[in-house]
Amino acid sequence: MKATSGISFLPSFSQSLAGIQVVVIFAVCGVLTGLPAFQVLAQAPSQEQIWDHELNRWLTPEELGHLEIYFTEEEAAKVMFPDSEKIRKDTLTLAPEQKAFVEEVIGWKFPETTFDVFIGETRGNIDGYALIQNTIGKHRPITYMVGVDSTGECSNFEVLVYREARGNEIATKRFNYQYQGKTIADPIRINRDIINITGATMSVRSASAGVKRVLVLVNEFYLKPRGLGSNVMAASKSEKGFLEALFGL
Repeated sequence: MKATSGISFLPSFSQSLAGIQVVVIFAVCGVLTGLPAFQVLAQAPSQEQIWDHELNRWLTPEELGHLEIYFTEEEAAKVMFPDSEKIRKDTLTLAPEQKAFVEEVIGWKFPETTFDVFIGETRGNIDGYALIQNTIGKHRPITYMVGVDSTGECSNFEVLVYREARGNEIATKRFNYQYQGKTIADPIRINRDIINITGATMSVRSASAGVKRVLVLVNEFYLKPRGLGSNVMAASKSEKGFLEALFGL
């Protein structure tokens, strides 16, 4: 009977000890955060943490939630085609082989198979094209619109939504004017034909890669069918390696 009594006592003691430990954890959480411990423990698994290697620290919740909205899609389209009589919206859908071709030309793989395209028209003539892009910056995606004129040159670049805590200079004209006049024949690369922004290198590289993609998409699927496009060459091995590293491929 004593043995039986001893066995029944041990689980009870362990349960009590575990209970004390839980109480201590709750108390410590409350002291450290200033919040009810149950609230902290419930929220912890869902909180995103991103380490910034340049800052050498975790990003704060404010930085992670940073959001700057400059234009809606419709507003940006009007900026792209200020003199067009009308602006219509098209959807470009790529077949697997078309997507593979574009990836080979620009040197990096992307998940999208459809793109929203705004087309400016005046008296039946096409003034240009503008595509919405979402490419990852340093930590978050950047939403921007790239305009291409009827000859295949980049006519404008406008940031719609910027989600990084730093580097929003890419939304300014003194930076994004650099893309104007670029064609599929241009590198569109930092330190080659694009000047970098200190502290926003990843955002600049991402935006530049997106501009290149738009120029290729417009050339292949809008200009060439009208007999206006140019032939493009696949990206070199060095370019592919660079962009694969950039996008984590």
